[in-house]
Amino acid sequence: DVRMEQGTGLPVLTLELYRDEMARLGLDVSDVQDAVEIAIGGKSAGQVFEGDRRFDLLIRLPESIRKNVELLKKIPIPLPQKRSHTTVSTVVFKDPADQFTYIPLGEVVNFKVLTGPNQISRENSKRRVVVTANVRGRDLGSFVEEAQKAIRENISLLPGYWISWGGQFEHLISAAKRLWIVVPVTLILIFLLLFSAFESVKNSLLVFTGVPLALTGGFLLLWIRGIPLSVSAAVGFIS
Repeated sequence: DVRMEQGTGLPVLTLELYRDEMARLGLDVSDVQDAVEIAIGGKSAGQVFEGDRRFDLLIRLPESIRKNVELLKKIPIPLPQKRSHTTVSTVVFKDPADQFTYIPLGEVVNFKVLTGPNQISRENSKRRVVVTANVRGRDLGSFVEEAQKAIRENISLLPGYWISWGGQFEHLISAAKRLWIVVPVTLILIFLLLFSAFESVKNSLLVFTGVPLALTGGFLLLWIRGIPLSVSAAVGFIS
């Protein structure tokens, strides 16, 4: 049941600048980007005061125009005055009431609709994408070990990317580390209880030999039943 968190699928309007054409017309990148920012995203042109409250005055095109690519292509971009007299093959128009010469935005920008990110998830200030899988018919530890080996041999990650393993496996590793401490302490406590009861090291060791024998029986029963060793089984062995 391998599934990946959906990170893409949202259509995004992307504007690609024709830099060669802009250089021929004497346009700066900032001139075009400012026009796009004001028209689509909006830009603050001042503030409005209502009593003690203050609001930014935002200028941008109506939503009906911002959703229409053909109308966005007609946004006028003023050409520099020093280049306005140059004869070019591009569509150029001039406002009789203005000294500037304009060019439609579509002449210097390519409008494309691409598939962009649907959501961006973060953990510890880092972007992350989660891949989940269920494990059946085998123990979790050996599955993750085999999966890690397959990924190391078959997948080359780009710089800045890395893989971390979590979920139930993360809990398994944490529990295993605790068991490395709990098990020896438990065995020592069992021996101390036996010694306090018999007051003899020989007799205590004789009874203590039943502990590894019981552990062997537990493993044998798990093998007969086809049940993988788990944290709960290990806790049962300690009990």
